[in-house]
Amino acid sequence: MGDRGEKQLLGSKDHSETPISESPVDPSEDRSVNESVASFNQGEIFRAIQVVQRDSSAIAESFNSLFASLRLALSEVTGSSVDHMQCFNDAAGRLQESVLDAANKGNRYINSCLRLKEEMKGIDGLASQLKILRRNVDALDSAVNKILHVP
Repeated sequence: MGDRGEKQLLGSKDHSETPISESPVDPSEDRSVNESVASFNQGEIFRAIQVVQRDSSAIAESFNSLFASLRLALSEVTGSSVDHMQCFNDAAGRLQESVLDAANKGNRYINSCLRLKEEMKGIDGLASQLKILRRNVDALDSAVNKILHVP
């Protein structure tokens, strides 16, 4: 930087403070410094924008991948749930058919038992008649045996 740069940094030789803007500067040199600072700032800004853009793209791609993965997982879970519900529906339908069939068979059995009970009510009279008939047959058999064995 030379003497002028040292003066700007250190001040004057008598160490009085001299603001940087008050030091004499060549206007053409000031423009080139401003242009290099501006181009330096623009370059840095463009690089920073590129980094932000690259990071944003990476984040967007990551979110896209995450959402695709979540969609797939949700689809599989939903598909499994639908399959389970269909299986449950089929099992419940078969169970309902079995219960209805068992209830019908149970009702037929109960009705048969009731019919049998009604028919058995008359069996006591028939049993009494059979006992009387048996006594008469035994008496007849005894009489026949006595007649045939008369000595």
